Amino acid sequence: MNTQLPTLEFVLKHYKNYNARALRDSLIAYWRHTEKGGKMFWAVAGAMSTAQLGITLAPAIREGLISGMSVTGANIEESLFRLVAHSHYKDISDYRYLSKEDDTKLLNASMHRVTDTSIPGDEAFKSIEERIIPMWKKASESGDRKFWHEYLYEIARTLPAEFHDGNIDECWIVEAAKLNIPIVVPGYEDSTLGNVFSSLIKDGECNPSAAKSGAEYMVAWYDQYQTLSEGEGVGFFQIGGGIAGDFPICVVPSIKYDLKKDAKPWAYFCQISDSTTSYGSYSGATPNEKITWDKLTKETPMFVIESDATIVAPLILTALLECKRNPKEANELIAKYGY
Repeated sequence: MNTQLPTLEFVLKHYKNYNARALRDSLIAYWRHTEKGGKMFWAVAGAMSTAQLGITLAPAIREGLISGMSVTGANIEESLFRLVAHSHYKDISDYRYLSKEDDTKLLNASMHRVTDTSIPGDEAFKSIEERIIPMWKKASESGDRKFWHEYLYEIARTLPAEFHDGNIDECWIVEAAKLNIPIVVPGYEDSTLGNVFSSLIKDGECNPSAAKSGAEYMVAWYDQYQTLSEGEGVGFFQIGGGIAGDFPICVVPSIKYDLKKDAKPWAYFCQISDSTTSYGSYSGATPNEKITWDKLTKETPMFVIESDATIVAPLILTALLECKRNPKEANELIAKYGY
């Protein structure tokens, strides 16, 4: 076993067919793209931050393997929730056997379950609310306007160390904020903090214009995409489906047909999905369907890994980090296994 590249070698040696092969091939294509100077954009749905994807996502951002992101409002806020309240989360190994009464007890304890773990409302929600609500109110009074992620970036950059309950090196939003990578958060209203913001608007305490809209996110994304796609182009790595994926990938046809300007196609596409291929489903659509919408072309490397992202994504990112840190040895190992 190569001690510098144990994860990469494991994948190359054992992952031969079916979804394992899709993982292996997408990993090699990802590495080839970034090795040539290409960028990679990640679309992250689901509750990946709650599942601690930041353990591998943060170093991947830090080391340049991820250059932009589209995330749900839940994922971006939950990265901060983990930072301020990690030790207060409660894991529930036998969650499949909980009764309705058990879940009601969790609610009464301000523990909000996501499959087999629970977010501590008192320690997580309130800690971030205490910081972000004054920011919204100040912006409402002054007429200042920011994108949703910019408020959270500011908290990530300024949160005092004494409030770090989790490992800051595993908090992906901190790394993203340091590098100021472009982020879009479509549909941010569908999140805990989004609900809080909406309630403050209803009560007349905040102005809705304090947070820029989804349409404004797309306007900014037009230019950000053109910058990211310079040179070798930018690839699209997607976890799950829904708005986190559909919103940013639409930028190419919108630039071409709505703005009537030239745009490079996406240079790579991979989706990790546990949604079965089905009629009318975006999450379950095959990648080549996107050719008909001019999001991808027949030359685009395309991969679908039908598996659990909490298993697949850390494996891919760990192997990519090995490649990034040992590029010569990685290429020799890939050649040794005939890929």
